[in-house]
Order: sequence, then structure tokens, then C-alpha cells
Amino acid sequence: MGLLTGLLTLPIAPVRGVVWLAERIRDQAEQEMYDPAAVRAQLAEVDRARASGELPEDVAAELEDELLSRLTAGRSRAPET
Repeated sequence: MGLLTGLLTLPIAPVRGVVWLAERIRDQAEQEMYDPAAVRAQLAEVDRARASGELPEDVAAELEDELLSRLTAGRSRAPET
């Protein structure tokens, strides 16, 4: 970026900074949402709550379905190496 371009686009720099920050937050949230270790920990917590009677069977099954969907989606989103 040249000096003139930098000076002309200076007024929109805060907007670019906010957009950059929002993208980083979104990326981090998606990474945490689809993290296999976090999903497995949540599945274990649902299982524990079901076993102790804190969660009814139908609610636990619904939560497990959602978590398994996230786990599957996370695997399909993973970059190939």
C-alpha cells in the first residue's frame, strides 16, 4: 500500500480493524465449537447427567445428537494434510 493510498483510506481504518477482529473471533469460536476434545467432554458430561438423573432420557438423546453432528461436521471441516 502506497503512502497516498494509506492516507486516503485512513478514515476507514477503524472499520477494517473491527472487521478483522470480528473475523478472528468467528474463527476462534468455530474452532472451539468443532474441537473434538471439547465435544467429547460435553458428551461425557451429558452421559454423566443422564446417569445421575439430572437429564431426562429424551433431552439427553437430543443433546447427544447435536454433539455428534458437531463432531461429524468438525471432521469434515478439518483441513487435509
